[in-house]
Amino acid sequence: MKKALLVIAQFVLFFVTFAAGSFLAPFHLRQTLAMTSEGTRAFVWDGVVLMAGLFVVILLIEAVRKRLRAAAPWTTLALALATVAGLILKLGFMTIER
Repeated sequence: MKKALLVIAQFVLFFVTFAAGSFLAPFHLRQTLAMTSEGTRAFVWDGVVLMAGLFVVILLIEAVRKRLRAAAPWTTLALALATVAGLILKLGFMTIER
């Protein structure tokens, strides 16, 4: 039960980080996907980069606490679920109208 709550809490943390990075775009990392007459379709990588950085910080904390072997798989599961949920909701994808 405790592990399930930890995974849910980390999932929410990763998902909120992904969403905030996608909407705020602090690093302005964009990749153009398609250019049409209506506008340009792009993907903003900032949310993914912030989420990966947060993942590394959490893994470092787990390593310092000597809980890496027990907690890392659950943290990785939360990261994977947040990434899949964010991409399903099309976080990071944007259209720049002309």
